[in-house]
Amino acid sequence: RQSSASSSTERTRRAQRFPQNFLFQLLEENILTFVKNELKKIQKFMSSDYPECLEKEDEEELDEEQRRSREAFVKISVHFLRRMKQEELAERLQSKLHAAVCQRELKSNLKKKFQFVFEGIAKAGNPTLLNEIYTELYITEGGTAEVNEEHEVRQIETASRRPARPETTIRQEDLLKASAGGEEPIRTVMTKGVAGIGKTVLTQKFTLDWAEDKDH
Repeated sequence: RQSSASSSTERTRRAQRFPQNFLFQLLEENILTFVKNELKKIQKFMSSDYPECLEKEDEEELDEEQRRSREAFVKISVHFLRRMKQEELAERLQSKLHAAVCQRELKSNLKKKFQFVFEGIAKAGNPTLLNEIYTELYITEGGTAEVNEEHEVRQIETASRRPARPETTIRQEDLLKASAGGEEPIRTVMTKGVAGIGKTVLTQKFTLDWAEDKDH
């Protein structure tokens, strides 16, 4: 009886181990697939000058758990590069990862800050989405570039007497793009216009578009 009971227990253990072994085999296959795909993305990531390329790979939408898995794998890759005495490559990868994480956090904070309008038409406790009420402005580039501290009504009266560069229309998404003949993108823009025309909302919309990964 003792021998029969022992044999039965062993068969039970084998039956329990079989699905577990299969499960770990499947887990191994999933991990290897993940590693191969992420290594390909890291190669592209390292060949680009912009940290956001890691986030926009294949234009996929990653949830927070997937992002954390990706960042954890990059950290593991940095660890193994250092074990392989590839310090320079490890530092570059770690630096790019840090830049990508900081940029994502910045975009998240800016999106929270500017996606709602709390002034004017918004009711207390019932903010309005900026994207739902924003109206495109007629924007021109050129004109005088100096800062004028006069009241804006006074500026309108005297504007015709100031020499200015020819004005041309420009799209909102092109505000920071290099002008014709320029090699580098513009980093600073000064907006001018009459009071209440929408300069503040324009800058908020421009910032929100960047935070939402829309084209600029």
